[in-house]
Amino acid sequence: MTTTTTATTSTADVPADAPIPVPARFDVEALTPDFYAAVAAVDKAAAAEAERAGISPQYLSEIERGIKEPSSEMIAAIAGALDTSLIELTSAVADELRTTAPASAAVTAGTFALAA
Repeated sequence: MTTTTTATTSTADVPADAPIPVPARFDVEALTPDFYAAVAAVDKAAAAEAERAGISPQYLSEIERGIKEPSSEMIAAIAGALDTSLIELTSAVADELRTTAPASAAVTAGTFALAA
């Protein structure tokens, strides 16, 4: 696979099928020390929250990324570390789902039958 880079000054001169410019590599040196300080602060805060919840920072990260599915007890421990309760956390999630769910997913009053 060959990567083609192109440089143009105006999009009006570029044909529709022209290759998209791709940087040769990510310039790590362009990142400022402030960025690294911010990342370190987030890492430190996440490590502190994980410790308060009684879990490893790696496990907390896997939960955040959706790799691990924690038990209700683990979610309660994380909620406690965040100074909230399991019921407040689940209520907030339910409220968010109500506001973002499509109208077609709304439940109307009536009789419901659940399959066994």
